[in-house]
Amino acid sequence: MAIATLPGDEHDANLLANTRPADWINPIPARRYNLVVIGGGSAGLIAAAGAAGLGAKVALVERDLLGGDCLNAGCVPSKTLIRAARAVAAVRDAGRFGVRVPDGWSVDFAAVMERVRATRAGLSSHDSAARFRCLGVDVFLGTGTFAGPATIAVGEQILPFRRAVIATGSRAAIPSIPGLEVTGFLTYESVFALTALPRRLAVIGAGPVGCELAQAFARLGSRVTLIGKHTQVLPKEDPDAAARVEAALRYDGIDLLLGCEVTRAEQRDRDKVLHVRREDDAHEVAVDTILVGAGRLPNVDRLDLDKAGVTYDPHHGVRVDDHLRTSNPRVYAAGDACSTHKFTHAADAMARVVLQNALFKGGARVSALTIPRCTYTSPEIASVGLTERDARSRGVPYRVFAQELARVDRAVIDGEIDGFVKLLVHPNSDKILGGTIVSSLPGEMIAEVTLAMVNGLGLRAIGKTIHPYPTQSEAIKKIADAYARTRLTPAVKWLLDKWLAWGRS
Repeated sequence: MAIATLPGDEHDANLLANTRPADWINPIPARRYNLVVIGGGSAGLIAAAGAAGLGAKVALVERDLLGGDCLNAGCVPSKTLIRAARAVAAVRDAGRFGVRVPDGWSVDFAAVMERVRATRAGLSSHDSAARFRCLGVDVFLGTGTFAGPATIAVGEQILPFRRAVIATGSRAAIPSIPGLEVTGFLTYESVFALTALPRRLAVIGAGPVGCELAQAFARLGSRVTLIGKHTQVLPKEDPDAAARVEAALRYDGIDLLLGCEVTRAEQRDRDKVLHVRREDDAHEVAVDTILVGAGRLPNVDRLDLDKAGVTYDPHHGVRVDDHLRTSNPRVYAAGDACSTHKFTHAADAMARVVLQNALFKGGARVSALTIPRCTYTSPEIASVGLTERDARSRGVPYRVFAQELARVDRAVIDGEIDGFVKLLVHPNSDKILGGTIVSSLPGEMIAEVTLAMVNGLGLRAIGKTIHPYPTQSEAIKKIADAYARTRLTPAVKWLLDKWLAWGRS
């Protein structure tokens, strides 16, 4: 996140005091480090703190703000904004529960954004330069580049290392749309600097970032047009799950243009005009603000990776093996810089793999990780393992067990019946191959499915587990019970009938 995108109020001053203190003096480099980490985002912070906690001599290099995307431009500010948008939806829909809200209520967008900045600043102490210095980490603020296969330069300072980790994260990908640079646009890196609500907003990209922010701004009062190149929103998700989110986006008043291409952009008087084409149909979208949410690119530029003998691709990042080791055996990578799983929790997990392998010659493999994902729309989608589409494309046989939330008491009580739990199971056992949950908080439920998959526990283990009543997680227990009923084959039923009949004699 560029420092220039911060509005510069007291909350941002507190953020900068923690993540980029103006009076910070870089330490004198050690003779040699066990580990040098380039990048102070999720993966880098976990790697640095973990290695220092184990007694290693560690240096951490960050060229912008400590905390990376998650703190400064991703998870923390976006979910804080989404929480405000959900409060708006709760007030709007309160009549469903017999609660009458007076006419004339309104949204104070400036106050909403101030809370976003205050929350971000309040959480920044955990990622602060001072905290990591107290953990025993040498923190260098500046641009780190490889000076050779075993050295990193930060300005005039040279940091020799035994092992290094590239954890430089990713940035917003900007589509090649003629005229877009002229009209101007926001990305997830700059949108949280807004202090006034856009009256008309176009969001380019119907993936997780696009859908989350489109819905949030629509609920806060913007007239939103969401443009996606695929025919479904959230194209990587289960189509049934994506359809539930699409219906919710339309309910929130979002104009959806799917299966479309933005051919060019232009400034026309005060309007920013996007020219959109779907097959032979072309039309214009006039807005005040454009938000680009079209994916991410790895930050592998400005590192002089060639000097270290590290192979990389500008679009896919640093090339690593299953142990997260690069083409230079001294150098590893973790997080967005090398992975398609661009989630904070995935970066955390990969940093732990690196620690085992880089410091202790372990055999930890990234392919062994079972990584769930969550999209924070309303309703949310949480997934882990295979979807039906994944299984079909890979030729993996499966059975589907699904439970609609409309038949789960707590969901009915909460008025949240537009969701479901779907589990894919091996056709000849209770082994769970994957799961998708659509609900208000599926991220809190998917961990049970993930735990079962990681530890080789099947539906029978879940069926033996008592779930509190009434909770929405009972949907998972209901699926386990449905699986148990499939084991009652005609032969087993005949034996049971005979046994019970004998018991009556």
